[in-house]
Amino acid sequence: MSTENEGTAVPPAPSAPPAPVDAPAAPPHQEHPAPYGETQAPPAAPTGAPGAPPAYGAHGTHPAPDQGGHGVHGTGPAGSPSAPDASWPPPPPPGTPSYGDGGAGHGAGGWGASYQPPAPKNGGGRGRLIGAVLAAALVAGGLGGGLGYTLAKENDSNSSTTVSAATSGGSVKRDPGTVAGVAARALPSTVTIEAEGRSGEGGTGTGFVFDTQGHIVTNNHVVAEAVDGGKVSATFPNGEKYDAEVVGNAQGYDVAVIKLENAPADLKPLTLGDSDKVAVGDSTIAIGAPFGLSNTVTTGIISAKNRPVASSDGSGSQASYMSALQTDASINPGNSGGPLLDAQGNVIGINSAIQSTGNGGFGTGQAGSIGLGFAIPINQAKYVAQELIKTGKPVYAKIGASVSLEDSTGGAKITEQGAGGSEAVDPGGPADKAGLKPGDVITKLDDRVIDSGPTLIGEIWTHKPGDKVTLTYERDGKERTTELTLGSRVGDS
Repeated sequence: MSTENEGTAVPPAPSAPPAPVDAPAAPPHQEHPAPYGETQAPPAAPTGAPGAPPAYGAHGTHPAPDQGGHGVHGTGPAGSPSAPDASWPPPPPPGTPSYGDGGAGHGAGGWGASYQPPAPKNGGGRGRLIGAVLAAALVAGGLGGGLGYTLAKENDSNSSTTVSAATSGGSVKRDPGTVAGVAARALPSTVTIEAEGRSGEGGTGTGFVFDTQGHIVTNNHVVAEAVDGGKVSATFPNGEKYDAEVVGNAQGYDVAVIKLENAPADLKPLTLGDSDKVAVGDSTIAIGAPFGLSNTVTTGIISAKNRPVASSDGSGSQASYMSALQTDASINPGNSGGPLLDAQGNVIGINSAIQSTGNGGFGTGQAGSIGLGFAIPINQAKYVAQELIKTGKPVYAKIGASVSLEDSTGGAKITEQGAGGSEAVDPGGPADKAGLKPGDVITKLDDRVIDSGPTLIGEIWTHKPGDKVTLTYERDGKERTTELTLGSRVGDS
């Protein structure tokens, strides 16, 4: 994605109709100018490509999006020759929500269309009418002036009629709980990240101060280009810019940590909230650099929780899974990695992906916000960031079974065969010990309804290795339950 915003110029406002004049009528077939100052109406924007996953909320030139070894191995249809090999991660799941149409242009005769005055009538009636109107106006004006003078004279002995304008609107007080108050405290601890690969490709994203040692949390897809020999920098709102290095990145979680070189001593980490206690309807504040516009603040609410999201980097070979917080706060390319705050200024999530129209519309090359943004819950991101700082590698919870990534509403089905011809249920793994077999359909994890393989993966990754969970599954038409202790896998490969 490019971080440029290439919208067309604002079209001219409709011209006001001129006063009637003695002019000949317009030719009957005179054409109206096309809107936007063009010679013809702009074509309707193409519809979005169906099946495209949600776009990363994103950074620079990377395409829009916010498994074997991922805890649950994801595969295609059982026995399919196109099933992914044993390497991780699997391809993005098919059938993710399709995007709507882009905005269509106005037709001819829209904004800027000229006004045609009616032809004047013959005879002296028009002159007499104007005279009558002028006379009425003078009479009304004289009457109003007379009344005004009389009222002022009568009130002159009582009080002055002079009105004094206020010289000040009063002091402006912004309480800590207001959006302005929250933004004032949080902005100094957010950064705009520029990442560049060895080939020169890269983009812009956002991050926030995680600790006083100079660690910055952001999205993996923001810095992915710079992981192997690239360059990363972070710029604070006051203009101070620092070089940085990637400490660790987790592709599956879409979380990364960078560290500032020669970090300032006065860093103030943002306070982390509790994403498990967030409720639908809670106020949200997002900070980021949409389309490269650093230090932008937008507001909204939590519109849904536990939203299963599989977002892709567009390469067709990698996907990230999350059980996301959904918000209608405006999130656009460049917001990725930025903090999603609650009304008190606590970080409750990392802005990561958006569902958007497939075309930017109005001449832009990128799609924008339609009020469907997704954030990684901070409770999960905190755990991932701490592991990356400690070891440089992510740790994933897993059940040790391969599940289908096909669209489904019935649950996550354990495939008959694993990726690359491996066994669908790892011998001696958590699923095997819990009695799960190929063909079983997992319908719940604890109290979370599981409707597909990607949903199961996202829910498993909200847990830590060693956590005990209860799985509800169907076998031969009968519902069963089993307890399972989650295993672990280190690294993305």
